[in-house]
Amino acid sequence: MSRRFVSLLLLIAGVLLLPFRSPAPLYYTPGEGWYYEPYGQKADWMRSRAKDQLEVAEQAFTNGDCNVTLHAAHRILRIWPLSDYAPTAQYLIGRCLEVQGKDEAAFNAYENIIKKYPHSDRYEEVLWRQYDIANRFLNGEWFRLWGTIPLYRSMDETARMFGEIVTNGPYSDVAPHAQLRIGVAREKQKDYEDAVQAYAVAADRYNNQPVIAADAMYREGVAYQKQAAAAEYDQGTAAQSIAAYTDFIALFPNDPRVPAAQKSIIALKAQQVEGNFKIAQFYEQSRQWAGAVVYYNEVLQLDPNSTYAALARQRIQALKPRLQTAFN
Repeated sequence: MSRRFVSLLLLIAGVLLLPFRSPAPLYYTPGEGWYYEPYGQKADWMRSRAKDQLEVAEQAFTNGDCNVTLHAAHRILRIWPLSDYAPTAQYLIGRCLEVQGKDEAAFNAYENIIKKYPHSDRYEEVLWRQYDIANRFLNGEWFRLWGTIPLYRSMDETARMFGEIVTNGPYSDVAPHAQLRIGVAREKQKDYEDAVQAYAVAADRYNNQPVIAADAMYREGVAYQKQAAAAEYDQGTAAQSIAAYTDFIALFPNDPRVPAAQKSIIALKAQQVEGNFKIAQFYEQSRQWAGAVVYYNEVLQLDPNSTYAALARQRIQALKPRLQTAFN
């Protein structure tokens, strides 16, 4: 059982064992958490019409009073959920949760706008607000229990957030940026395979946006390069990295990252040469002369002017008599 899970169980048990009483009716909204409304006499923020209730919520938000804003907005959603004022009430809830630092709950509140009120005129703004929230988690913000207690950082959850943004508005202005951030989140958790896939989707789907496509293709090369290095130098992945960098240079020759891509290609090819030379040595030590010669020749093809190429030529000449003996 993980330490995180044990800590969570102890924390929940401690809270449940504490005596408390609710001073007012409690209501729960999935993804947003609990809120309460006064019991008994009518509070001074309560109104009998949805329009008037929204005016109270908006004025309270303008005054910086998120407590009243949340009460008034939640009341609209509970009593007048199908009114024309409900989408704005839900939006105000998201804004207040952001102000209070409850980013995950705010993200979910905005998600409710997208799911329940897809024709809201704030749809695009809501996607951007979700993007800003997901970026905060990408930059290290902790996910919290009940919106209060910091528990953990998670690039997996962060990638999921960016994925929801793309799903909700695949051709919105924010979607290309969110798709790229999925790749960044996967890179941070060292899941280079999924990072490459995310960047490839961005480059393909948004190929008509040069800034996005160039960034995606360059990042794809970088992710492949990291993956190759992480696997005790994977020759196949190194080749994919070179291919990605090469495509990037060909399609975006004026991009300021071209020199960096060219430098990476040189480094990758040098590592390929070294890798093939070591494989050739392994075959030679195993007395598999034909296999050794194949990989020494691969060294010559990759870079005929390298130091390893000179050594490879020497070994090929030295192995020729053995090859002739073996075939005879």
